[in-house]
Amino acid sequence: QVQLVESGGGLVQAGGSLRLSCAASGRTFGSYSMGWFRQAPGKERAFVAGLNARGDMTSYADSVKGRFTISRDNAKNTVYLQMNVLKPEDTAVYYCAAKRSLGISTRDRTYDYWGQGTQVTVSS
Repeated sequence: QVQLVESGGGLVQAGGSLRLSCAASGRTFGSYSMGWFRQAPGKERAFVAGLNARGDMTSYADSVKGRFTISRDNAKNTVYLQMNVLKPEDTAVYYCAAKRSLGISTRDRTYDYWGQGTQVTVSS
């Protein structure tokens, strides 16, 4: 069992930056691939970024490529999402997720554990 707790959300002006953190419980964090998803009001949850267990492979949604960076620190059981040049359309609840199987996935149903989400609001 893995518990995930996100933090770092908030209100920021367009063009600004935020760094989200996701702290995981459990001693097997290093064996999980991780992902960030987001859900805007009235929209389905969407993939944002993914990172494999070793931390040497990443994947990003086209809408965030070049602006967002996913990373992990297995010693701290934490995954991060650095978000730069934020836009109003990035406004959403951001969720951290973990999957037991190897490799990155953009499909939310392949993830086994989810955090409670953190709100990110970007004002224009």
